[in-house]
Amino acid sequence: MPERILVLAVDIDNDLYRKTKITGPVVGRNDNIKAAERLALADPQETDANTMFEAVKKYDQLKKAGNTVAIVTVTGAEKEGYVADSEMARQLDQVLDKFKADSCVLVTDGASDNRVIPILKTRVKVNSVDILRMKQSEALENTYFTVLEKLKEPHYARTVFGIPAVLLILFAVSYYLNYGWQLPVALIGLYLILKGFGLEDALVDSFRGFGFSISRMSFVFYMGAIIFFIIALILGSGTYANAAGVKLVTDPLSLVAYAIEGFLLIFPISLILFWIGRLADYEGRRMRYKAINLGMYIGYAILAIVMMYVAAAWLIGQIYFWQLLLYSLLLLVGGYMVSRAGAAFRARIVRKTKMKNKHVINDIGAYIGRVSDIDSRRGVMLVKTSYGTTLKFDIDRITSIADRVVIR
Repeated sequence: MPERILVLAVDIDNDLYRKTKITGPVVGRNDNIKAAERLALADPQETDANTMFEAVKKYDQLKKAGNTVAIVTVTGAEKEGYVADSEMARQLDQVLDKFKADSCVLVTDGASDNRVIPILKTRVKVNSVDILRMKQSEALENTYFTVLEKLKEPHYARTVFGIPAVLLILFAVSYYLNYGWQLPVALIGLYLILKGFGLEDALVDSFRGFGFSISRMSFVFYMGAIIFFIIALILGSGTYANAAGVKLVTDPLSLVAYAIEGFLLIFPISLILFWIGRLADYEGRRMRYKAINLGMYIGYAILAIVMMYVAAAWLIGQIYFWQLLLYSLLLLVGGYMVSRAGAAFRARIVRKTKMKNKHVINDIGAYIGRVSDIDSRRGVMLVKTSYGTTLKFDIDRITSIADRVVIR
């Protein structure tokens, strides 16, 4: 019996989806050639396109030798690490479930993709690893241009240029305002917390999708939100300075409470203006599902702001402890009501939207299948994959409904 061989190309950072909107896995010779051509046209210097062409060449050689061969390109995610590896493993399992391979030939463009070998060996025997090297580049020249290309990508540019630039600006501003080194160090610590808990990419993605444009009606609301946010910062710092100037207020915790109270007096207005601007943008693009999700987040944020304000008022002695408990209980009830209202509005939109046969992808761009049915009573969406299996997803996992359904 001829050996069943899988020729596998790996795009671990999902350049294919980011530059062509093609989701993995890409199965078959013709589809891989088409995807590679589109990627090469989108970015002629992209090595992943050459990797796919190399995989097609390897496929043709093995096919000519009389082997039973399949070719596939699997993708990871822009967020490299666990997310990329798990997505690549999921796509690989889908492929191996349909094509029972005896062995595998891995085609890769360098060491960044080689970490998939241990994952691959747990699923299929690896007969060969073909590392693609561009002929026209000498070692030093290749390294130079590789570094330059990587620095153009937002992930690496933020690390190499953005962080040092922000640090220099922070220390310059702190020196000018006579705040000393404490403020920059505190902000650096805040950034490290965001980085350590994986919140940096979420913030970057949210600003990336901000859609700030002077030609839109939402521009007025965004500018108002920025102005009121600056006013809130000024009020917060002014309240802190006034409280620090009073000799009776010496407790650092009380000083912080005064600053928070001053800041939160105006900040909710900034938040509401931002919400109105986003609603206008979503309505213009018929993305009402996202508008409901945003409304829930804004509702939770306002409740959290009120909670912080009440806590600050208790710390500086403006309310009693039993009042703090009462307000906390009311805010918990308010949070539950916001959650129930959001779920009801989401279910209503799902019932009214024609979702059957829409393509479904996850939030990192991986293709899942098509919507086969919606059970709004049970809150379940049924998705039929390209391999004929049916998956169930809770409606709460839907983050966007447009020409495609996006789930988290």
